[in-house]
Amino acid sequence: MPNNLEPVNPHDLSLAEKVGQLFMPAAFINDSEEEITRLEQLIEKRSIGSICFFHSRASAATNFEGKKEVITNEKSYERLLYLINRYQKAAKIPLLIAIDAEWGLAMRIENTNQYPYAITLGAMQEQEELVFKVGQAIAEDCLNAGIHWNLAPVVDINLNPLNPVIGYRSFGDNKEKVTAYADAFLEGMTSVGILNSIKHFPGHGDTATDSHLGLPIIEKDKSTLLEEELYPYLKLMHKADAIMVGHLAVPALANGKKEAASISKNIMTSFLRQELGWEGLIISDALNMHALTKDHPGDGAIETLAFVGGNDVLCFADHVNDGIEKILEKATESRINESFNRFWDLKQKSFVAKGKTKDTSQGYEVLMHQIAQESLTLLQGSTADITVFREGGYQFLQIGKPDGVFREALDHNQPTNKATLLSIFPRQVKPKNHFGFTKEELATIKEVLSQHPTIIYLFGNPFVLNLLPWSKAVAVVVVYQDFEVFQKNAVAHFNGIQAAKGKLPIQLQNHGG
Repeated sequence: MPNNLEPVNPHDLSLAEKVGQLFMPAAFINDSEEEITRLEQLIEKRSIGSICFFHSRASAATNFEGKKEVITNEKSYERLLYLINRYQKAAKIPLLIAIDAEWGLAMRIENTNQYPYAITLGAMQEQEELVFKVGQAIAEDCLNAGIHWNLAPVVDINLNPLNPVIGYRSFGDNKEKVTAYADAFLEGMTSVGILNSIKHFPGHGDTATDSHLGLPIIEKDKSTLLEEELYPYLKLMHKADAIMVGHLAVPALANGKKEAASISKNIMTSFLRQELGWEGLIISDALNMHALTKDHPGDGAIETLAFVGGNDVLCFADHVNDGIEKILEKATESRINESFNRFWDLKQKSFVAKGKTKDTSQGYEVLMHQIAQESLTLLQGSTADITVFREGGYQFLQIGKPDGVFREALDHNQPTNKATLLSIFPRQVKPKNHFGFTKEELATIKEVLSQHPTIIYLFGNPFVLNLLPWSKAVAVVVVYQDFEVFQKNAVAHFNGIQAAKGKLPIQLQNHGG
């Protein structure tokens, strides 16, 4: 696998090849041979500089609300290694391989280490060292796979309980904590030599529209934005390899225009570069997202707007050939060289900083156990309430999952007592379609809460509670993840052995009424 750029003299590249280096098409783990060959040819003929791996076309942003079935592949990791090798062989200049691994390669690839979501980490109190270890472990997994660039972490501040896309991907609603934990995560990745990208500039946390589907608009004044959304960027710029710009309109930063930041010269060039002084690389969010595509034709127009606006690297560019030709027509040679030089510097940094692969399996369970202990949150009720409830006997009800360690340990089948230990396992982490719950299941939960003394253990996204009258419960415990080690820790907590050390890092819209 290529590990240096020494044979390549950047001064020998044509202007078209330099533009090709700025394109980052999507590569899919589960793709047809026809599509794989097409991407190989594109890499070779257009001098593509980087690719970003996704699971499959069915799981990509354009199918976010689609009906296409996402097929699992038990050998996705082996397939990833195979495709990286194959695409690198097609490249005349070594590719930078990128992926979104916010919570590990498992974000895109089955049967790989999954780390806790950012919201879970955000529940921990003063645990920057553990967050560092998560960033480090994810980076080691990337390194072992041949991935150079993790497009993470998210530094959006979770200011809107109705946010449909950021939610669990944010460390929380406190700007200092988001910044501190993102800093630790960055340091962890950097220690391994993996590139990073803070996102989604200028801040996607206070939106109620999903930019996969439409264009969110943030109507805040500039001073407020500098105090909140932009705070992490101002603090972390000196440690970031890149800044990813999101598909959201922020008129206060764009001379009043309701244009997507990802194609806005006002936001990227005038504000981010000239006013804030960012000299590093700017990468677009995925250019196939409907916030952009529904208003622009698929003939390279989006790619051109994104580049002219100020992006250096064009992520998930679907129209590479047309985009390259239009950029060559519309952009000056000096502008192309500016972006190329930033990208080339990043490539060189990556290949120089790249560490040695190593076995990461040993420390995974220990790290997960520590995070499970530090994050578990007693949202309502007290330890004494749980003790009285436990000693009085209860019936067990689990919604969303038929089995698991928590059920095996605590389902004692005592139906004569109406007190109910209710364990909730959301089928999906995103809020679409009520987190995967049926109307009947939600009705059952509400009925139990209304009629029985109930303790809730929630093994998933805490925003699920927005759907429930949770204040009626004797106690509510948020476990955040359904991993076995988190379930075991929850059992220990219910049995009075383990303390709840975490704190909910966000505000709920529903206060349990």
